[in-house]
Amino acid sequence: MTRVRINWREMRAVLAALAANLGIAITKFVAFLVSGSASMLAEAVHSVADTGNEVLLLVGRGRADRPASDEHPFGFGRERYFYAFIVSVMLFTVGAVFSVYEGVHKITNPEEIRSPLVPLIVLAISAVLEGFSLRTAIHEANAVRGNRGWGTFIRRTKSPELPVVLLEDTAALIGLGLAFAGVGLAVLTHDGRWDGAGSLAIGLLLGVAAAILAMEMKSLLIGESASTDVQRRIVAALEDGPEIAQVIHMRTVHMAPDSVLVAAKVAVRENDSAAQITAGIDTAERRVRIAVPIATTIYLEPDIYRPAEADESDPAIRAVQRSHLPAPPTTGTPMKPGNPENPAPSDPPAPGDS
Repeated sequence: MTRVRINWREMRAVLAALAANLGIAITKFVAFLVSGSASMLAEAVHSVADTGNEVLLLVGRGRADRPASDEHPFGFGRERYFYAFIVSVMLFTVGAVFSVYEGVHKITNPEEIRSPLVPLIVLAISAVLEGFSLRTAIHEANAVRGNRGWGTFIRRTKSPELPVVLLEDTAALIGLGLAFAGVGLAVLTHDGRWDGAGSLAIGLLLGVAAAILAMEMKSLLIGESASTDVQRRIVAALEDGPEIAQVIHMRTVHMAPDSVLVAAKVAVRENDSAAQITAGIDTAERRVRIAVPIATTIYLEPDIYRPAEADESDPAIRAVQRSHLPAPPTTGTPMKPGNPENPAPSDPPAPGDS
């Protein structure tokens, strides 16, 4: 099975977030011990959860690179999705639930904030560090998202690390604003319940972020098809030769962001010999691997095309029909250098190369 060279570019955002969150967590805990602020404690726990999340993403990325085994013949690429799903669970249980609990506790048992200047300074420093982390994530995402909007990118990308960091950092910056508001109002009004309200708002925010992340990672774990652009290129490569009359139906699934499994039924001529069909399928597979380097596993089944038996409701048939339509002016996943989900076609081998 062809193995695509690993591109670790998307992990820069994870490493930046790990460094930022570790420093922020330590600083926030010190500020909580000095001030006794519930919002600061909620933010400190949030940063600890985010630090653990980055570690999980790195572990998942490393484990996904293991070679295929007898028990896992398609490899371990989906470990990246599994660990990203665990991140969403951790963000909810450690971050959201604790923050809500602490907020409710401080609202029902308000306490005055000690040394209020300390948490406010810490929140300002944390905002700068979180902004640096988010800036890095945005820079790396811009290198691969192309013309897609941010919402579409988070929903459609097959690489789990960047959406995780983007959602985490965005929620963190909003959470810092909520914590600043909670602490500030508690100091101005001398009412500790505002501090608890800030913690409660942070918890609800983290719950929403965790739910969005969990839904996206669940979809990837179940198995998502290649993008419309990638499917179009696969069908075009299969039909770009005399060996195959047309593609009858096709299914694709991402085994990892940089690995796609292709299963298609292709129409051959009735008078072709077995040797001709076999040679034609091998040639068509080579064309696909050149056009779509992430098509690491390809299964082609020869058949005789019978239009009357086509089921228009079959997603595998609709995938081929969409691929025959003219490409829109801007595709959903444009080819860009460094995009592991949709790399540019490979150069064809030189004559005599194997």
